[in-house]
Amino acid sequence: MKLDIFTLFPEAFEWFLEQRPVRKAVEAGSEVNLRDYRDWTPIKGGRVDDAPYGGGAGMVIRVDVVDAALTGVYGAGERPRTVVLTPAGRQLDDALVSELSAEPAVAILSGRYEGFDHRVHEHLADDEVSIGPYVLAGGEIPAMVLAETVVRRLPGALGDPESPIEESFSEAMGGRPEYPHYTRPPEYRGWGVPEVLLSGDHERVRRWREQQSELRAGVRQGDSGGDSVASPDRHP
Repeated sequence: MKLDIFTLFPEAFEWFLEQRPVRKAVEAGSEVNLRDYRDWTPIKGGRVDDAPYGGGAGMVIRVDVVDAALTGVYGAGERPRTVVLTPAGRQLDDALVSELSAEPAVAILSGRYEGFDHRVHEHLADDEVSIGPYVLAGGEIPAMVLAETVVRRLPGALGDPESPIEESFSEAMGGRPEYPHYTRPPEYRGWGVPEVLLSGDHERVRRWREQQSELRAGVRQGDSGGDSVASPDRHP
């Protein structure tokens, strides 16, 4: 996959690019590129924004700036699936991540200030995506969130190719949160590990995990098979 992140602050992604799943995906042949709108802006002085029509606080990233950046990278031909980040967009979920990770290329438009001229949403983007119903100072963190969810699905990103299969909200989990995990020591400060996990009975463990996932989702279904359910969250 080729993943292009368009941003006004490419330096903000230095940490992100050093993360192991990203590095491994790149080493395995994928691309993660940072594209600075200022490199293609048609406005003198490197300007990218302007005051909003109708008045109001803040500045708006111009549609001609974004169009020039996309054309500068992809030319006048066909562009990859292009995602604009906005609190008003489709909320990011596992199904959308699966869609995007199956694409050969994706462009992510990361905004700032009051966001983009809405013609970017209407004419230059294929998807409007939100990481949640709240507002941040800019789109850099949402871009990292979206990029990581996609990159970790790519070949070579994770050490174990089975790792992303049974994760929270995945198809294997029926869209539910993942079950709680425990490891050594088996007892600490009087806090024990659920007996079923120490039993060696794989079927009982499977049933317990499924039940815990359902409980976390607020949907209790089926029967625990008689196993005692220990609370996954214990406090002194």
